[in-house]
Amino acid sequence: MILRCMIVDDEPKAVSLLEVLIGQATGWQLVAKCYSGLEAIAFLKNNEIDLVFMDINMPLVNGMDLAALLSPDIGIVFTTAYSEYAAESYSYHTIDYLLKPITLKRFLAAVRKTEEHFKAHRITAKEENGIAGDEYFFVKSGKEHRKILLNDILFFESQKEYVQVVTPSFSLLTYRRLKDIEAQLPTGFIRVHQSFIVNMRQIMRIQDNHIHIGEIRIPVGEKFRDSLMELIRKRTF
Repeated sequence: MILRCMIVDDEPKAVSLLEVLIGQATGWQLVAKCYSGLEAIAFLKNNEIDLVFMDINMPLVNGMDLAALLSPDIGIVFTTAYSEYAAESYSYHTIDYLLKPITLKRFLAAVRKTEEHFKAHRITAKEENGIAGDEYFFVKSGKEHRKILLNDILFFESQKEYVQVVTPSFSLLTYRRLKDIEAQLPTGFIRVHQSFIVNMRQIMRIQDNHIHIGEIRIPVGEKFRDSLMELIRKRTF
């Protein structure tokens, strides 16, 4: 995933450390290094970014002041030596809160959390456009090609070298890999387990780390849980 990010911090050593970490531990594009809130405001007037690493204690315009001015599309990772601002920081579009001195281990955890956030955000944005009710695929099973409406699909389940496609009225096996099917699917379908892709529109409830579709319980894999729950949170009253 490529994200356009910037650093806002009045401490040159802190900026240099973040620059090295971003360059060596991510594939992101560092588009700006700003040493004050005012410099960041000037840059953002004519440039777009996805993510900002931002100190809190800065002169004139501090990190909290700047956060209040940012577009809701911009994610924030606060970088500060002070833990007492943590609770307040999540009043903004905060993804993570890194305490200085920042370790590589903690930075990598923030990277994972950030990429999960943006992956879920982008899937949700596309999903809101919906899948047309007549959108379909042909599924090759044995000697036939079976037409299936995407809205009718409940889930896909990997079974060794085959994938089972399940609908309310029938299921069939196709000689495909689950990851190949995943690459062809539009938004609205999400991988929730090494062996399962589900149709978000068919989920009835999520309980005890399982998805319920009708009477069927589908486990949620640990590596897929955060992305799923990020989508769920965006549609939770």
